[in-house]
Amino acid sequence: MLPEPFLNSLIDLPGFELESFKRVHALGEQVTSIRKNSAKPFDENQVDFLNHAESIPWCQYGYYLPQRPSFVTDPLWHAGAYYVQEASSMFIQYILEQILPDTNGKVALDLCAAPGGKSTLLANHFREGLVVANETIKSRNAILVENLTKWGSDRVVVTQNDPVNFKSLPQFFDLMLIDAPCSGSGLFRKDPDAIKEWSEESVQHCSTRQARIVEDSIDALIEGGYLIYSTCSYSFDEDEKMMDYIAAMPGMQSILLDPPKQWNIVECFSPKHHAKGFRFYPDKIKGEGFFVAVFQKQATTNGNYYSADFKWSDASKKEKETIASYFKLPENYHYINHQNTLIAVPALFETHIKALFKNLYVKKMGMPLGEIKGKDFIPSHALAMSHWTELPFGVVAVNKETALQYLRRSDLVLEGGKGWQAVTYQNVRLGWAK
Repeated sequence: MLPEPFLNSLIDLPGFELESFKRVHALGEQVTSIRKNSAKPFDENQVDFLNHAESIPWCQYGYYLPQRPSFVTDPLWHAGAYYVQEASSMFIQYILEQILPDTNGKVALDLCAAPGGKSTLLANHFREGLVVANETIKSRNAILVENLTKWGSDRVVVTQNDPVNFKSLPQFFDLMLIDAPCSGSGLFRKDPDAIKEWSEESVQHCSTRQARIVEDSIDALIEGGYLIYSTCSYSFDEDEKMMDYIAAMPGMQSILLDPPKQWNIVECFSPKHHAKGFRFYPDKIKGEGFFVAVFQKQATTNGNYYSADFKWSDASKKEKETIASYFKLPENYHYINHQNTLIAVPALFETHIKALFKNLYVKKMGMPLGEIKGKDFIPSHALAMSHWTELPFGVVAVNKETALQYLRRSDLVLEGGKGWQAVTYQNVRLGWAK
């Protein structure tokens, strides 16, 4: 049962229709959707749950599934070939295509990133850029690292910092995505238990926290850069009120996107500054509740000095020669030795990553290659999960049953070459086996 104070708070909001809203929550339909990893193609005809999938109109790689399969028993899910993500939040892809179609040399920040759905979406879009995924809470950060590792991009850095720490990187990011912690009312249909946690006090607490997060981090956005602000809440104080708060900041201007009307996404405007946002209602679209607005920083009064004075250990000539004896190292990367792991860092972003190391707590960066022990090269799991096409060692292709045994770490007898081998399922790597 939806709380009366909650329903009353929505009565005058744009696009809200009480009876149909209550009806769709009473039915409790569960919408399952996935987004494919564009860097890890697989044969969709071999995946039963995709045979009757329906495309999500605002995301090229997004699909509605006819029913929820057991993802944990699908090796492709473990391999990072797709991400199980709520359909409404994939609208971020449409926004990115409108505001930043060319990401070459661009740097993006996902400030509140765990568990990683929007970060993986950014990683696919910023194939020629760099994505910084930040999560403050240690346990959630570990999940973020795990999900981004299996996604396979070498242009992702994971940090674990409070938003205020980003003040040390003024005018650093071309794009900031703040998917702010919220009261979660947009997920009531998906998670009925969340209804018990909702209160007017919680909404006010979240609104205050959201304002602090934006205020603490906005200096890190460059002049001309874009801020995407989103929540999974319907509440005015977390949505339209926050649009006015952001629009009142020096130089911040609302971006007036115009998605197709047939998508049934509701336009909304903040009362004071007439900033434009979008509301997703589950009785109007196939997905859960979501809110998003886009702003651009037209001018800034802060400087752009940040320190990149960080000394890391370059990989030695011998270390690079040892790895090169196993496979051809890709060009345009800088190779370092960090905590005995050899890591490839995109040369274009070496200064940026040094600045991140200097000013933030970095948990993951670039592409970890592995360790050298004597004359042997011990490959990292991240290397097996990477987008890279040329890797060391051979390949052992397995069927679904064997793939699941491998993922369960069961004892296996695999036919293939000696030493390390990449285990693949439908041409997607699952990891190494020796």
